Formats: sequence, C-alpha cells, structure tokens
Amino acid sequence: MAAIAVAALALTACSGGTAPVDEGSSDSGASSEAFPVTVSTEFGDVTVEEKPVRIVALGWGDAETALALGVQPVGASDWLSFGGEGVGPWAEGLYDTAPEIIETLEPSYEAIAALEPDLILDTKSSGDQERYDKLSSIATTVGVPEGKTSYLTTMDEQMDLVSSALGLKEKGDELLAEVDATYEEAAAAHPEWEGLTVSAATKTSEGWGAYIEGSERVSFLERLGFAQSPEIAALPANSSGFSVDISSEQLDLLDADLIVAFPIFIPTTEITEDPLFAAIPAVAAGHSVVIDGDISAAYSLGTTLAAKYSIENLVPKIADALG
Repeated sequence: MAAIAVAALALTACSGGTAPVDEGSSDSGASSEAFPVTVSTEFGDVTVEEKPVRIVALGWGDAETALALGVQPVGASDWLSFGGEGVGPWAEGLYDTAPEIIETLEPSYEAIAALEPDLILDTKSSGDQERYDKLSSIATTVGVPEGKTSYLTTMDEQMDLVSSALGLKEKGDELLAEVDATYEEAAAAHPEWEGLTVSAATKTSEGWGAYIEGSERVSFLERLGFAQSPEIAALPANSSGFSVDISSEQLDLLDADLIVAFPIFIPTTEITEDPLFAAIPAVAAGHSVVIDGDISAAYSLGTTLAAKYSIENLVPKIADALG
C-alpha cells in the first residue's frame, strides 16, 4: 500500500536555524593520500578529489553510517524523528557537536549550502534526479547505487559507498564483517529457524502491508535463517518497490511460521488489539512479535550500528515467540 512508502519515509524532522561554520568539525581520520577516490552511483561515477572535512549526511541511515566510521557530519537528516542529534540510542555519544538537522523528503537546499559542505551523502533516498541535481550543485554528492532508487540501498551498499567516499574503505569492510559475524552467531544459536517462513508486516492509519525481498526488514530476518513467506512473495509490489498492500479481509496472507509486525504513526494497540490480526493462525498460536519504539526504529533503519542493536533486542523476542 502507498501508506508504507509514504508514511515510513515521511518520518521527517524539522530543520532548525543555520549552524555557524566550524572548520574541521568533521575529521574523518582518513589519510589525504587515499584521495582522489571514485565511486559508482545511479548518476554515474563520482570522484571525491580531496579528503572531505565538512560532510552533510542526508540519506536514510547515512549519518549513522558516517558516525560508525568515526566521522561526524555537520548536517544530517533525522528520518525516524529521534530528536536531538537525530540518532538512536545505539549511536548516542558519537557526536562531539550536534549536527544541523536537515528535513528529509523536502530538504532546505539553502540550509545545506549554508553549512558549506565539501561532500554530501545521499546514498539511501528516493534517487530522484532533480534532488540529486540540486545537491550536486552545492557540493560533490554521492547518491544511490545504480538501480537502487526508492530507498532500496542495502546496508552493505551504503557502507561501501560512504566508506569509500570518506577514504575509509578498509574500516567499512571491517564494520560489515563484524555485523556478519553477529548475524552468524545469532543464526547459529537458533538452527531451528533455518527455512521457517516469515512475514514482515506493518500497519498504518491507511491499513496493512508487508515488506518484500530486497527490503532491509526482510533481509534482517533472512540472515537469521528465515525465508520470505511465499504468499507475500507472490503478491505484486506497490509503487514503493519494497512492499505490498494487504486488505484487512486478506490478513491471512500474513500467516507464516513467524510474523514480525510494527505500527507506523499509530498506537501499537491498533495491531495488538486488532481482532483480525489476532485471528491469523500464527498470531493465535503465539508465533508473532509486535515491536515498537527503539527496537522498531533499529529494525527499520538497517545500519551497522542499528543492526547490532536489533539482533541484541529482537532476537530474544523471536525466540520467545517460537518457543
């Protein structure tokens, strides 16, 4: 349903006033000898000629990805409306100076330009040509990977683009290897999950939907050993490209060995107290997990930092649901 695409991506934060320029406020730690570097994107090859100092991170999870690499953006977007520095608890304390918060879907290009960036990260976004053209007119911009418009950039692709652009590719590879090991450890602890079907569902004020192959929410569960529900996989994707619409009358399509569901812009009780949801066989059998708050945010964000938090906090809930 369009609600998933619109509501999940419209978690915008208000942009405040323009922060004063602070030279050197985003030291990447990369050697200047690593530059120039060239990365491939949907918009062609992009060359970062010199070590970037003032970075503005606009894409979904771009700021956290930079922070994981030890880089502090001077401007960032708060996609999940955390407030403050615009990051979840798994990234608290990584900023020395809070970034200027830039709106998400409709960023203020004037506010971005006022920050005098030498690099803009927009690696997980709509991939809209007009947005990219406006950003690249301000500073060198690393957009989405080729073919990964509509927020379909994976965690690995995002880290690869960001770490390469910052001259920190080796460190990025190390962070991805750490996450891989964490997933492998969790999966090895639960071999009984291998091949079990799963539905990654959500509900908004407009109704129900489910995420499909290629979305970070499904990938998270697949890396734990689960398989996308064939019933969900058979449905046509909606305009978002990463989800399908499900009417209340068809909620049984969500039935699987496990259901992981979360609300968007509605109270969690609108899922937990929905009689049609409760009637789904998996839910009736206790094989469902409804998440909200920080766990839901981490599960949705899909950065290396958020993935570790999700594994630590969501895996035990899944284990309880499956007995």
